[in-house]
Amino acid sequence: MEYSSFSFFLVFQLIVSFWAIVGKSAPVPPGCFSKIFAFGDSLTDTGNTRSGVGPSNFQGVSHSPYGQTYFHRPTNRYSDGRLVIDFVAQALGLPLIQPFTNRNGDFGHGVNFAVAGATALDHDFFTRRNISLDQTPQSLETQLQWYTQFMDKTCDNGNTDCKYNSSAGALYWVGEIGANDYAYIIGSNISSDTVRTLAVDKTLKFLETLIQQGATYMVVEGIPLTGCLSMAMAIGSSQDRDRLGCIKSANQETLLHNTLLQQGLQALRQKHPNSLIVYADYHGAHSKVLQNPSEYGFDNTKRACCGA
Repeated sequence: MEYSSFSFFLVFQLIVSFWAIVGKSAPVPPGCFSKIFAFGDSLTDTGNTRSGVGPSNFQGVSHSPYGQTYFHRPTNRYSDGRLVIDFVAQALGLPLIQPFTNRNGDFGHGVNFAVAGATALDHDFFTRRNISLDQTPQSLETQLQWYTQFMDKTCDNGNTDCKYNSSAGALYWVGEIGANDYAYIIGSNISSDTVRTLAVDKTLKFLETLIQQGATYMVVEGIPLTGCLSMAMAIGSSQDRDRLGCIKSANQETLLHNTLLQQGLQALRQKHPNSLIVYADYHGAHSKVLQNPSEYGFDNTKRACCGA
């Protein structure tokens, strides 16, 4: 479980790209960013699952070997060490961002609203179609509600000027979201095309809401190669393989998802020229690691670790 090696590689690429775009397109706030507001799923969650709001069957994150290579103890991150969002915070000179459900957390430098198992689509989308997700009621909508609660509490019941001031020096990091949506429809009669259209639309509306509430600097991650994830590899056909040895059809769906997302982000940029919206190419970084695993500390990219 050497996810932290991958995290470092990805965040290095993202930050270099981000600063290159910032330098050309928009002024950087004084003192760079004073806080981070993070959203997403297990690839960004720094503890919201453990606090009792996430899937009960994900509670292994509180036990070894999670956290063993950096923190030397489990910290409720789905990694042996740090996540991408941790590297981002440290690169910006900020402390690690606390999860929203940590009632004793110091939120002076931002809040992490991401929760493992989260979907772009609302929970009832699945339950209405007889897909049981009792273990995962969280979605982007949940995270938006948490964000609103936090802002209302911080800003005296949502004082508009306060909200904009709180957002002015913040980096909004929208981590990977959508991979779980595809995973949850496996074995159902819901098409990937349906999920792609609705999940990307939901994500874009979520981003639009954040912008309307004052978000100016935003990084939005695409989804990784879902055909190379452990579950896909375990149940996929041996005849459905790409040059990486992963599930070809699933990776094609990933590419279509990310393409549609990027088109939507471009439309948002045109609609909101004063906001800086950067696409983070998780797919590309993931591909590079899988193509040259030894360069990033991996010796086996086809085997699941610890029951993952």
